[in-house]
Amino acid sequence: MTKSQLSFIRKDLLNLSAYIPTPIGENQQQLTRLDANESPYNLPSELKTKLALFYEQEIETNRYPDGSHFKLKNLIADYVNESINSPQFIKHNNISVGNGSDELIRSILIATCLNNQGSILVANPTFSMYEILAQSLGIITHSINRNESNFSWNLDQANQVISDSNNPPVKVIFVVHPNSPTANCLTIDEIQWLKNLPSNILVVIDEAYYEFSQQTLVSELQNHPNWLILRTFSKAFRLAAHRVGYAIANLDVIKILEKIRLPYNLPTFSQLAAELVLENREIILPAVKQVMTEKERVYKTLVNNPLLKVWHSDANFIYLRLADNPSNENHYRILQQLKQDNIIVRHTGGGLRISIGTITENNHLLDKLDSP
Repeated sequence: MTKSQLSFIRKDLLNLSAYIPTPIGENQQQLTRLDANESPYNLPSELKTKLALFYEQEIETNRYPDGSHFKLKNLIADYVNESINSPQFIKHNNISVGNGSDELIRSILIATCLNNQGSILVANPTFSMYEILAQSLGIITHSINRNESNFSWNLDQANQVISDSNNPPVKVIFVVHPNSPTANCLTIDEIQWLKNLPSNILVVIDEAYYEFSQQTLVSELQNHPNWLILRTFSKAFRLAAHRVGYAIANLDVIKILEKIRLPYNLPTFSQLAAELVLENREIILPAVKQVMTEKERVYKTLVNNPLLKVWHSDANFIYLRLADNPSNENHYRILQQLKQDNIIVRHTGGGLRISIGTITENNHLLDKLDSP
């Protein structure tokens, strides 16, 4: 159909670029998949067996899922409190559960900026779904630059955007701790800047890679009721296929997200999977150390390659660019060369983001990157 035949569609959506995951195709078993920052490890077989039994013995497929997520929220609260050594800090009603963090981001945008009530501020390169979801809702995104040396925010530029008499005003700031694709945690200056922001701006701190960085701002929530932290089960907990994310925030903020959330947004099987990995995290999470050990090995090898400029990483992925001619064309050339060798990495933000895989997968990557 032509654009004129789609006149019933909002005009701004016709030019919106969708987020396109890397096409996998039929030969996915043969691929070295280092493009999505997933865990390289499947669930242990004993836990997969338990999940299969859950489906066979406990799930009534004719019944809707538990729309309250009560058990899952309590398990999440226990886990978060354990991570900050504060047993009673987070309660189940400080948590909202989403079908991936994407659903929660969308709910945040609906709650704050819809109907020309507000705009958002991001610093690129960063997770592209903030801007894509905002555009899909007709919400303005202000994008500023990062400092090239360490990919920290240009805070002067950020302050200028906020102080300008924007119509609509900046209502939400999205920061990532550590950032994707650049793998850097927030600096002390950035955190202090967030603390000094006015209370009429919602600060969303995406901690999708917390388990790898071991850096969190959860304990600051009591001092900043306008802060919200996002987490996910898709990375360290190995549940990317199940799409479970969660938000941690002030009770009043969570109440609003619960109003917007669709009634049965998380399938029963996904809830059971998330509950299972939380109850068995002593089995799941030790693999994080293996991934980070491999990350250091891969980083040390890549940083010694004179053809590459590689940045420090606090996450389970590494960001790099060509040292001499970092054009998109040359990065695409590397992307295609790796693809011919069945290695998939992601081109984003003017560089390449490489997830850490198994030892075998990482050796395969390093061998090909070292080839002329």
